[in-house]
Amino acid sequence: MTETVRLTVAQAVVQFLGVQYSERDGVRRKLFEGCFGIFGHGNVAGLGQALLQAELTEPDLLPYVLGRNEQAMVHTAVAYARATDRLRMWAVSSSVGPGATNMVTGAALATINRLPVLLLPADTFADRAASPLLQELERPDAGDVTVNDAFRPVSAYFDRVWRPEQLPAALLSAMRVLTDPAATGAVTVCLPQDVQAQAHDWPVELFAERTWHVARPRPESWAVQRAAELVRAAERPVVVAGGGVHYSGATEALAAFCAATGIPVGQSQAGKGTLVWDHPQCLGAIGSTGTTAANAIARDADLVIGVGTRYSDFTTASRTAFAHPSVRFVNVNVAPIDAVKHSGVSVVADARETLTELTALLAGHRVDEGYVAEYTRLDAAWTATVDAAHHPAVPAAGAGGLLTQGEVIGMVNDLSDPRDVVVCAAGSMPGDLHKLWQTRDAKGYHVEYGYSCMGYEVAGGLGVRLACPDRDVFVMVGDGSYLMMATELATAVQEGIKIITVLVQNHGFASIGALSESLGSQRFGTRYRYRSARSGRLDGDVLPLDLAANAESFGLRVLRVSTPGEFADAVKAAKAAEDSTVIHVETDPLVGAPDSASWWDVPVSAVSDLDSTRAARTVYDEHKATQRTFLRPSS
Repeated sequence: MTETVRLTVAQAVVQFLGVQYSERDGVRRKLFEGCFGIFGHGNVAGLGQALLQAELTEPDLLPYVLGRNEQAMVHTAVAYARATDRLRMWAVSSSVGPGATNMVTGAALATINRLPVLLLPADTFADRAASPLLQELERPDAGDVTVNDAFRPVSAYFDRVWRPEQLPAALLSAMRVLTDPAATGAVTVCLPQDVQAQAHDWPVELFAERTWHVARPRPESWAVQRAAELVRAAERPVVVAGGGVHYSGATEALAAFCAATGIPVGQSQAGKGTLVWDHPQCLGAIGSTGTTAANAIARDADLVIGVGTRYSDFTTASRTAFAHPSVRFVNVNVAPIDAVKHSGVSVVADARETLTELTALLAGHRVDEGYVAEYTRLDAAWTATVDAAHHPAVPAAGAGGLLTQGEVIGMVNDLSDPRDVVVCAAGSMPGDLHKLWQTRDAKGYHVEYGYSCMGYEVAGGLGVRLACPDRDVFVMVGDGSYLMMATELATAVQEGIKIITVLVQNHGFASIGALSESLGSQRFGTRYRYRSARSGRLDGDVLPLDLAANAESFGLRVLRVSTPGEFADAVKAAKAAEDSTVIHVETDPLVGAPDSASWWDVPVSAVSDLDSTRAARTVYDEHKATQRTFLRPSS
């Protein structure tokens, strides 16, 4: 007779998650660090009770952390998963209704970025005895649809446990997807609130330790051999390194490949840091927010070797970056959906394994020294451009002596330790960081740009620090993103987790303001100003938002600075401190970063009464004519 143990469904979930492990390259790790949660009527008596019971009897099983916003909790979990190369993760619990739907944005971010997080939203009653419930969605055309169905299109796996007997299959499927490098993303398992509290006799085998092997699929021999043939035949190859290089732990393999072949590397946002900034073959950022060096080389490349990249529109400059008439692609990726892009030779395999095999096949092959001299010269010119942005000839060169964003980035870059981590996600800062930040450690750069979600920054910084407690974490956030979501500063205080937040005040949406201006829309609707009684428009005085005072209200140390010297002293003080600090600085939003000599496809009105819009449309049409489909056969 099978031995059983009687637990509620929620208790079974907690017990199961606490004994899951991941393993790669012979190293075994506890899979779930813990569970973030905000309790409401849908989960307080189910998962809430189960987490309390575990905290009292088995405190290391699945530690609980109280968050302040459901979306932010998911961001923190996603940042943690990224910082641990997708080998460790968090679960996140919410109540049904607005608590659950608040997590949908975070789920989309996780799935787009191919990062694992387990979402456990409560759901309506399975028995429908009390329907319609508070916060229940009633539809006249369907009785089985709840607000949680909004998770379906943004989840890598979705399930709903209507009966206790369904739980084991749902949990095992969830683990399968969470630990699959090609299929991972947000995994949503909905738990009806009455089912959470139901008791069931579970086979004890369900709660035995399980180790999930994270695979390193090796490339098929024909594919890697064909890739080697194309590399040997190419005169101007370039590597586009994406986040998959990090997740595979392939940074050393990439460095060895480039050193042996002399092939230069451009890096996507997720791929920044795959080579340190001063590696001889590192050209830095590529694409719409790239360096002039990487983009010049990309423009004339006859072979693009994409390693672990999704080829997003920013990476390809909306398919205008690679202009060689006969350009070919080799795509190395564990995910077939990414490996087939641009009709390239698809190498569906682990990045580290593929780069190692490819380096061996190319033994003795190296690009022409004239090509090396060319990209080295271009890279040196860009380094001089970065230095000028970091250290302008006239310090505080913005209007009225305000610091520029480039100066702020430069000082944080200079004064942080090489192993410190910079975190960002949205606004003008990510593009400037992509161009200007000189990454000195593979884990030193963490910018979420798959979804570029405003409000990720503080929550993401929390997740990075949880994953990397021996590194200082610098959260770079503009006033727009800060106002979207700064709630997890309270969680940082609660848990004693140190992050350093650089809060840049520029009185509006600087990124979209600059984009609006370039598109002929005159920064409309992007400034934080009073509505004028005279004009009826948002063109009055600047709003008196005191974000430093807001940050102080969380119980944090806040340093208000306005000069380069004050800023430098603040960074030093923040690093020396044991707890969190916010550095508040006002910058000039009209002083942008150096131009990348690239493009991003944002359509401009085809007809307009505005001269500015008509002029922008002319420029748009010129760029649009250079877009390519990349449909050339790969063979």
